Amino acid sequence: MRVRFWGTRGSIATPGPGTNHFGGNTSCVELTTNDGHRFVVDCGTGARPLGAHWMANVSGPIRASILIGHTHWDHIQGFPFFEPVLIPGNEFSVYAPNGQGSSLHMVLAGQMEFTYFPVDLEQLPATLKYADLAEGVHQIGGAQVEAQYLNHPAATLGYRIQADGVTVVYLTDHEPFSETLWRHDAPPGKMESILHDGDRRHARFMAGADLVIHDAQYTPEEYPAKKNWGHSTYEYVVGLAAAAGVRKLALTHHDPTHNDAFLTELESRAKEAARRWGASTEVFCAYEGLDLHIESLAGARFAEPILSAAPAFSAGGKCILVVDDDESHRTLAKQTLERWNFNVRLAAGGEEALRILENLHPDLMLLDMMMPKPDGLDVLKTLRAKPEYAHLPVMLLTACNDEATAHVCFDAGATDFLIKPFTLPQLIARVRACLARAEK
Repeated sequence: MRVRFWGTRGSIATPGPGTNHFGGNTSCVELTTNDGHRFVVDCGTGARPLGAHWMANVSGPIRASILIGHTHWDHIQGFPFFEPVLIPGNEFSVYAPNGQGSSLHMVLAGQMEFTYFPVDLEQLPATLKYADLAEGVHQIGGAQVEAQYLNHPAATLGYRIQADGVTVVYLTDHEPFSETLWRHDAPPGKMESILHDGDRRHARFMAGADLVIHDAQYTPEEYPAKKNWGHSTYEYVVGLAAAAGVRKLALTHHDPTHNDAFLTELESRAKEAARRWGASTEVFCAYEGLDLHIESLAGARFAEPILSAAPAFSAGGKCILVVDDDESHRTLAKQTLERWNFNVRLAAGGEEALRILENLHPDLMLLDMMMPKPDGLDVLKTLRAKPEYAHLPVMLLTACNDEATAHVCFDAGATDFLIKPFTLPQLIARVRACLARAEK
């Protein structure tokens, strides 16, 4: 499989003399399989030079599959300038996460309204088909494409693409589930030593990949001020890739404030981190124009699909029970969730929640951990002892972000836990991910 980078920048395009090497265009990667099928992963401003290259070098109609991780602007703003969509006879299938509040077609049309752009989406001469993807396994363009939700303030999918005996994984935008990566009572650098189940699941999605392309927007020193913005540090990414046995790791989604000199130093620090773990993973920062030919190792076999197929997600009819002794927190959660068409019930404490659950079986429970007795852990343990609630998705809400809290939450049977203070988009993204997985 051939992989070429056309855009490696995150957040906003940053052209100029300081970004000549690593590039200033936002996210766009081209994948070409041995049978000639083309994939475009993300359509940031890098899609413009990619389109120009295809127009100059591809004869006959152009057909491709476009995989969009999420529809934040830096991942779709190049689409209106992608020249092949202006040519009759070209055909594109465009995929993105479902449940954004609007369909993919509506989102792409929105940024091409006359207020913002002179050509309406419906005026594009190429044939365009749109599909809203759920987490799970999909057959696209002759390849097996697994999609998995990432930890980002918007519904975001990572993609594991398998074709030609090669596995390429694309993971941007994503941030750690826990600030502590490794358990203190287990040797670091191993899959089973990862503390948070979400981070372990993320590492399993990379497992054995020939190439992982991963968001590494921040340094460890920068991350505390950027927490909840939805991006990773190189240290976190290298640690997971080492544990997952990744062959090559391309760090991307470079911060707009990081010039070429800064990224050269970041790359050096990332390589050193891999050496500390004793990993054989080849680590480098992606740059515009980087052209990789990924070949299958002798005797290599694809892993079994990590995920099962899932139906398209819909919030309609889903009931969420919010349990929190702080009235302002309950009200804010209710208003936010109802805006996304969830049905919401409220409980001011553990006793009230248990009474409600005698006559209600919600689809998800948001449960504050620190409340007057019975607290969130007591309520969760009571539920897990009842067969009818053994598999109810429960997300604990806690202000504690340490290893002991993680152990306590998961040992009590939590599906996930979310650290306070959290942003409302972050809450919605985590709720959607929990519900989508519970449907499978």
